[in-house]
Amino acid sequence: MFVNNEIAIRIKSVIDHFGLTVSSFADSIGVQRSSISHILSGRNKPSLDFVLKVVKIYPEVNLYWLLIGKGKFPAQSEKETSPTEISSKIGDEAPTKTSGNSNSDPVRMVVFYADGTFESFDAKKNG
Repeated sequence: MFVNNEIAIRIKSVIDHFGLTVSSFADSIGVQRSSISHILSGRNKPSLDFVLKVVKIYPEVNLYWLLIGKGKFPAQSEKETSPTEISSKIGDEAPTKTSGNSNSDPVRMVVFYADGTFESFDAKKNG
C-alpha cells in the first residue's frame, strides 16, 4: 500500500493504532472500503464528512492533528473536544460565547471545500 500524502499517513496511523484492517476501519466509520483504499493510495483526498466520521467514532483522534498534523495522537484526554477548544488550538483568540452578539469582531474564518481541503483566513487588524 502506497501512502503519499500527509493526511493519508495519519489515517494509516489511526488504523494501525487500533489494530484494524482497512475493511474493518471503513465499516466502523460507515464508508465504502474502496474509499479508504483510494485515500491511502493518494488517489483521493478525504472529504470533510469522512474526517468528521473518523473523529466521531474515534474520539482519541484529535481533529486538528488529523487535518494538519499539529497536536497529539492519541489525544491526551478521553473527553470529546469542543469547538471552542479546537478554536483555541488554532488561533490565539477563541470565542468565549456564541450568542450571535454583533459587537464581536471576527478573528478567523475557515472555508471547507468538497474535496476535503480547507483554507483559513485571519481577520486584518487595524492599528
